[in-house]
Amino acid sequence: MRIGNFSGFYGDRFDALREMLTGGELDVLTGDYLAELTMLILARDRLKDPSAGYARTFLRQLEDCLGLAHERHVKIVTNAGGLNPAGLATAVRELAERLGIPVRVAHVEGDDLTAARPQALDLARPGGTPIGTLAAHAYLGGFGIAACLRAGADIVVTGRVTDAALVTGPAAAHFGWQPGEYDRLAGAVVAGHVLECGTQATGGNYAFFQEGDVRRPGFPLAEIHADGSSVVTKHLGTGGLVDVGTVTAQLLYETGGGRYAGPDVTARLDTVRLSQDGPDRVRIEGVRGEAPPPTLKVGLNRLGGFRNEVGFVLTGLDIEAKAELVRAQLADALATSPPAEARWELVRTDRADAGTEETASALLRLVVRDPDERVVGRALGAAAVELALASYPGFHVLSPPGKGSPYGVFEDVYVPHGAVDHVAVLYDGRRIPVAPPQDTQPLAPVPEPALPDPLPTGPTRRAPLGLVAGARSGDKGGNANVGVWARTDDAWRWLAHELTADRFRQLIPESAELPVTRHALPNLRAVNFVVEGILGAGVAAQARFDPQAKALGEWLRSRHLDIPEALL
Repeated sequence: MRIGNFSGFYGDRFDALREMLTGGELDVLTGDYLAELTMLILARDRLKDPSAGYARTFLRQLEDCLGLAHERHVKIVTNAGGLNPAGLATAVRELAERLGIPVRVAHVEGDDLTAARPQALDLARPGGTPIGTLAAHAYLGGFGIAACLRAGADIVVTGRVTDAALVTGPAAAHFGWQPGEYDRLAGAVVAGHVLECGTQATGGNYAFFQEGDVRRPGFPLAEIHADGSSVVTKHLGTGGLVDVGTVTAQLLYETGGGRYAGPDVTARLDTVRLSQDGPDRVRIEGVRGEAPPPTLKVGLNRLGGFRNEVGFVLTGLDIEAKAELVRAQLADALATSPPAEARWELVRTDRADAGTEETASALLRLVVRDPDERVVGRALGAAAVELALASYPGFHVLSPPGKGSPYGVFEDVYVPHGAVDHVAVLYDGRRIPVAPPQDTQPLAPVPEPALPDPLPTGPTRRAPLGLVAGARSGDKGGNANVGVWARTDDAWRWLAHELTADRFRQLIPESAELPVTRHALPNLRAVNFVVEGILGAGVAAQARFDPQAKALGEWLRSRHLDIPEALL
């Protein structure tokens, strides 16, 4: 069966649904709209309007393409339901009725555990401490989706399922897979993980982006077979590229070790085999699966406090002295009511004897956080603005600090499978409970794999790592992962022994005092690093310049090592 993707996040290319429907043959189209930050955004929407909480963009896309999908017999499966899948399903039915298109809409529910928490929606009073849980959602598997499709649904709307479930559910429904067919399910999980971020599998955000035309990459699709193997490709004539490198990059994205756990199956990433199967075609095979863990992951989003920031522009000479003056002045001004956290960062974008004022300037950023909105709002704004005529020469800021804004905190907790009522709600109103897995297996690291023989010693040259290796990085709560892969067997022989966890800490000083775990994946010629705590309380807390660690891998690739000349 052919399963395509038309959305990798809330805000992805609007016309992708039409592009995928008109570009070639498909059986199912999937749309992934949810991420940790998106759940917080939707939770805040729901606070303002209890009927909200889903991705409204999907409705607008569907209004344009529902008739086309019906005409071409393409089923649509999406997690755009967010915090309110029943509400989105109702809105889709109303849209179909208004357009006169006969479609059967089902939805999956049971992931929302917010009301089950004693302090759910216990929000802060103005100026108080925000301590309540905005949203608590379990990551469900694909068998609720499968039940909806087996009952004849044309559109299936879900809330928080795993991203890969959007693919495993349709595959299980199509091929008749049952719980316990772990190898088949694991193969579909891997295909789903490749598809879930849309054009990241077809050249988007790719380390070697200059090797193809990636100005407008096409969205990916997977040809999935009954044994769980698949071929990742894209519609003929669309932009971008699909090769072993682009698929490897996406496989490493936001993963950890050899075991990739999910609610239906634990996929063994260390068994994945990739091969080029023709132009823009990559075959995925050999994936082994194991019983899932005994617990389900639950994502908690809560308000963590309030933040504000101001950017001081420092131009010309004496940049360091100017920065020190501002720090001292604001420390004095805020001494009576200091924020709980204040972070300064001097970004040296200035150049000597510059030809423009902008290239002669550096940026000094101050980010503050505190449980009390007043501390980071009016107090900071007054202190910064009062310096306008009383500080360093050339004083100005990018923009005056505002009132401050709330920030979120994301954390994982785990509950037994039986604590969640996973239900498929069919288009005719029938409710089908989805049973938890019969067998489970506690998650454990895979044994350390055998590494290739080291590359023979020879002359080396100081050069960037990125000349011989690709990388992709991302976030999971407060942790970041950086997957690094070699493009040749010889480069892998060198990388496997050179890029240790200790070397990683040397190259990425921000990680020097943090736990860093390296996982080797020889089949992919890759090592995957997990850096614990580098993102603080997660993306919504914006504790770091790059709060989702999207560019951490590119920073690593830019660092210089002694690389064998034979590889260069």
